[in-house]
Amino acid sequence: MNKKSIIEKIKHKRSFLCIGLDTDINKIPKYLLNFEDPIFEFNKKIIDATHHLCVAYKPNIAFYESLGVKGMISLEKTLNYIPKDIFTIADAKRGDISNTSKMYAKAFFENMNFDAITVAPYMGSDSVSPFLSYDNKWVILLALTSNNGSIDFQQIEDSCGEKLYEKVLKISNEWGTTNNMMYVVGATRVEDLSKIRSIIPNHFLLIPGVGAQGGSLDQVAKHTINDECGILVNSSRGILYSSQSADFAEKAGEEAKKIQVKMDVILKEKGI
Repeated sequence: MNKKSIIEKIKHKRSFLCIGLDTDINKIPKYLLNFEDPIFEFNKKIIDATHHLCVAYKPNIAFYESLGVKGMISLEKTLNYIPKDIFTIADAKRGDISNTSKMYAKAFFENMNFDAITVAPYMGSDSVSPFLSYDNKWVILLALTSNNGSIDFQQIEDSCGEKLYEKVLKISNEWGTTNNMMYVVGATRVEDLSKIRSIIPNHFLLIPGVGAQGGSLDQVAKHTINDECGILVNSSRGILYSSQSADFAEKAGEEAKKIQVKMDVILKEKGI
């Protein structure tokens, strides 16, 4: 999916919501365990209840890999069930030597046909470039994450006061374009959002941390939204696990609708 299509979907749905399908078999309603494929049954109902309210789905690959072959089958079925006009992100955080990254790219872009994959930049350009060789596919590079441990490396300053994540943004900006590279920026790092947007004014940002992790949608939009919108805000647990009963899909839809309504207001305020 290209950038123009993503922007058109945002304007049409009045939403920049990405729903993280971090489906934990220990957290889904117990009655679903009676199904042959509980994970897919859960995902299918979530998708049915929310697909008109979001522009992207982001399965966290670890939750599927942890279940072995069955989990990967659930992932494949989920991916095939997602409507084709919705942006799909493999939250895999891959990144290895070039020859290995080529195989990761083949797995997620050819065999599974995801639109995008999250990638760790630590090993440099040759670990990222294989993912950038595909047309209409996206690398979403980790820049500044919302977890507590992000201070261990990402926030380290050099002698000039420049933080490591700033260097990542400036250097990696030359690897791809605004049409094939996005960045992961945590919603809980509000104090850094304006700086990030000044470094990469035109790239899309994938922003986790809104909702269960405490990030503010209004603050995120204030510091990051641009003339094209330019952001995808992810919510996972706050939508997925809003109920442990048979009405979980209905409740998930209600939570997604609340977010979408707020996003519509934000888009109108920005003239989008």
